[in-house]
Amino acid sequence: MRVMIVDDEPAARRTLRECCAGEPDLDIIGEYAEGAGALAAVRKEQPDLLFLDIQMDTLTGIELARALDPKALPLIVFVTAYDNYAIQAFELNAIDYLLKPFDRKRFESMLARVRRRIEAAPGAGDRHDQLAKVLAALEQSARGIAPAPTRLLAESGGTMRMLDAAAIEVVEADRNYVTVRVGRESFHARSTLQQAEELLQGQPMLRISRSCLVNTALIQEVSRTPRGDFILVLRGGTTVTSSEGFRDKVRAHLERMRLGGR
Repeated sequence: MRVMIVDDEPAARRTLRECCAGEPDLDIIGEYAEGAGALAAVRKEQPDLLFLDIQMDTLTGIELARALDPKALPLIVFVTAYDNYAIQAFELNAIDYLLKPFDRKRFESMLARVRRRIEAAPGAGDRHDQLAKVLAALEQSARGIAPAPTRLLAESGGTMRMLDAAAIEVVEADRNYVTVRVGRESFHARSTLQQAEELLQGQPMLRISRSCLVNTALIQEVSRTPRGDFILVLRGGTTVTSSEGFRDKVRAHLERMRLGGR
């Protein structure tokens, strides 16, 4: 089987690569860390089997899967850190998944099911119907998760403080921690940026780079660098700059906020 791996976490890609290397009938033809390049490669190379991370920056696994040609769908195995609410959607709709973190035993169990499905040779229409159902179920489940908290706990100078989520201006990744900026104060929490983004889903947070979230309701000024990236000044004075990979996403968001339209 010609295999393609799409996951923005290097550790997850490495684990998948090592697991595939132990299977003589699997041939990795591509490995991608972001969705846009992966989508173009899938359309061009048409792999037999696609390992696809659900949660990626700029283009999610769900968006990528929806953009694929229904007549040339590979077998898709979703790689996810989602919890039980998503697993039922996979199992009910005969779509395979790997729940992070996974080991070789779980990989081999998944691969055995994939091989059985290949032998059963479902038509492209059946495969597309299964995929459409699981994508719809994932999106519905995501909308039904618990409301985002309005207050979050973070640390400053050895003291734990309760922060109003709506007052958080910037969240920046710092290795195994995040730095949270509220006005002129900075706080720290042991968290990933993705976890912080999920907790702040009730706020108008915008990812402007792989390592930075900003609260668009608290942006005071917008300017551009000579290369076209956006410089954002928040209400408390913090200044952050978007990265090239997120430039179009930030531009589109700001255009929607422009008084009088484009």
